[in-house]
Amino acid sequence: MPQVRNNYIDGAWRPAELCSESYNPSDTSELVGRFAIASTADVRDAVNVARKAFTHWKETSPQQRSDILDRAADAIDRRTPELATLLSREEGKTLPEAVAEVTKAAHTFRYFAGEAVRLAGASLRSVRKAVDVDVRREAVGVVGLITPWNFPFSIPAWKSAPALAYGNCVILKPSELTNAIAWELASILHEAGVPPGVFQMVMGGGDIGAALVSNPDVDAVSFTGSEAVGRLIAVQIIGRGAKLQLELGGKNPLVVADDADLDKAVDAAVRGAFYSTGQRCTASSRIIVDAAIHDDFVERLLERTARLRVGHALDEASDIGPLVSAAQLERVSRYVQAAPSGGARHAYGGRVLETPANGYYFEPAIFLDGNMRQSINREEVFGPIVSVFKATDFEDAVRLANATEFGLSAGIFTASHAKARAFIRASNSGMVMVNLPTVGSDYHVPFGGRGASAYGPKEMGLGAVEFFTQTKTAYIAD
Repeated sequence: MPQVRNNYIDGAWRPAELCSESYNPSDTSELVGRFAIASTADVRDAVNVARKAFTHWKETSPQQRSDILDRAADAIDRRTPELATLLSREEGKTLPEAVAEVTKAAHTFRYFAGEAVRLAGASLRSVRKAVDVDVRREAVGVVGLITPWNFPFSIPAWKSAPALAYGNCVILKPSELTNAIAWELASILHEAGVPPGVFQMVMGGGDIGAALVSNPDVDAVSFTGSEAVGRLIAVQIIGRGAKLQLELGGKNPLVVADDADLDKAVDAAVRGAFYSTGQRCTASSRIIVDAAIHDDFVERLLERTARLRVGHALDEASDIGPLVSAAQLERVSRYVQAAPSGGARHAYGGRVLETPANGYYFEPAIFLDGNMRQSINREEVFGPIVSVFKATDFEDAVRLANATEFGLSAGIFTASHAKARAFIRASNSGMVMVNLPTVGSDYHVPFGGRGASAYGPKEMGLGAVEFFTQTKTAYIAD
């Protein structure tokens, strides 16, 4: 029986009366780990400790903060094979995808190690004689981070790294489905020399997240997850004037114009819709194809999808692993079962797959005759389901792409520079991909959406500076 992994509070590993267990979604007989469940009192303690630690941490040298983040990046680099294997066992994404996620986390820490010493302000002349103006950026304070299970290592990394780089104290509440890999991140930061109270982690369910959000001494909250939970958090945070950053769902369109390279477009559609078992907020769930090439595209998409191999996340032959949990398997199955009654024409897949390991395996599904009245096209499914739309022309394709309250990521495949530029201008999404899948992002530029997909400053790059710092303007007379 694995030992219980404890919460990390005030620089020490704190036990709890209750614990949870997680099992491998590829093989539900395999116990991944046991984890202490924090109490609301633990959350209060963590916030109080963070408030005290902030007084000193915000005044530390940027070089000291940079060195800690660099050491964390080094540790992640050294441990990438081990961490990626654990991530695959716990979340269910294939090993190559897990390696890519862990590698991105290392790059993120290293990037923000550099940004810690590059935090810039501005020096300006006042409109008044003999007065100068300095605008500086300072840390916000105590920051609560609530992170999801679908990218359980890279998202905690890309929230924690900038928060720490700019002098904030962090309390991380990871998804209860992926405590093991989050615990390893806490351990890495502990070994990297983060002072007590500067980074802490509390594990548990929604009550722990609610206790963190509602604490009046938490100055900012960054949440990635469902739109429904995000709205509940917004009511509390905005009401008391704290800073808020929400990254929520998506119904991301991929437009395939009549001049597109079809082989590349199909490959992008398959990777965007089905890889990571469709459990990405940027997944391509709506494929909008020009009528002139629609039938050819669909034929190629069906053939390419039929060759995908669904299996154990650690099996080298697997293209796609399992869904993360029994609840997620049930949710995705319900959408597939309901789709035909809404007018969607079932073209491929959508079965729960039986395997000797009793994992949460689901066959990718394709539906045709897509329209925005269908629930699978209005709501975020978070599974390997794609719906294909037929557009009469380019303008119709743009209209369909924008016909959603979400606005996270959108893509287009075209050989026309003019169409690409026109799509970028017209898209309502926060991110636009040209001749690329709708998934995938860089750690040094802003990540985030618009509309129902997001609230507040973007994550990463310049967005991270905006959220994790606040400005102070000083006027100085001779």
